[in-house]
Amino acid sequence: MSLQSLIDLSNLPEHIAIIMDGNGRWAKQKGKERIFGHKNGVAAVRETTEAAAELGVKYLTLYAFSTENWTRPKLEVNALMTLLVKSLKGELKTLNKNNIRLTAIGDLSNLPKNCQKQLAEVIEETKENTRMVLNLALNYSGKWDLEQSMKKIAKEVENGSISSADVNADLIASQLSTYGMPDPEFMIRTSGESRLSNFLLWQLAYAEFYFAEVLWPDFRKDDFYHAILSYQKRERRFGKTGDQIKQLS
Repeated sequence: MSLQSLIDLSNLPEHIAIIMDGNGRWAKQKGKERIFGHKNGVAAVRETTEAAAELGVKYLTLYAFSTENWTRPKLEVNALMTLLVKSLKGELKTLNKNNIRLTAIGDLSNLPKNCQKQLAEVIEETKENTRMVLNLALNYSGKWDLEQSMKKIAKEVENGSISSADVNADLIASQLSTYGMPDPEFMIRTSGESRLSNFLLWQLAYAEFYFAEVLWPDFRKDDFYHAILSYQKRERRFGKTGDQIKQLS
């Protein structure tokens, strides 16, 4: 029996977030430069995206490049940006074939111009697709997201369009870069590391976490199915007791 067949399709996370970690270590284990790992990580992105769409997941957010990643060696950053453009061009046909819409969050204005152009083109070319949203977090950090949300709200308070009494959780969420998407119910991180690394700090407040030992370039559909099966064994209580949840179900 396949792992996929064990999954309860009526109990899927609507939105899954993934920290794709381990490309550099994977390359080092093979005596290669770090960019070799990033290049091989593209296959894991493709397989995971296909697996999520096939199951019926509606939103998949991938942490592709954080604001902190700019501190890496310039050669690696330049190679990553080149790889991003190449990957976007190469995957457009597959995205349309699978009816997947591409979106992106983060401070996109600070990406290289050729990356911005290619990203905008793929977003435009896939905007009518309805099967699943593939959301790339690029030049993103959770702290940046909260900061830009607070600045927008502060400006509205300053110009008198709202008062400080109007500031609440719903208003803050409405100014985050993920507005319009449900918060992720499930977060997966590969490579055995168990931290958030400044990813979706507000949005992951009630998410279930899954930490896989496998390095990202080796992550395949069965690894994704293992993660989903782990999620389906959990009881999501949101501060309530287990008995309360049973009464509500």
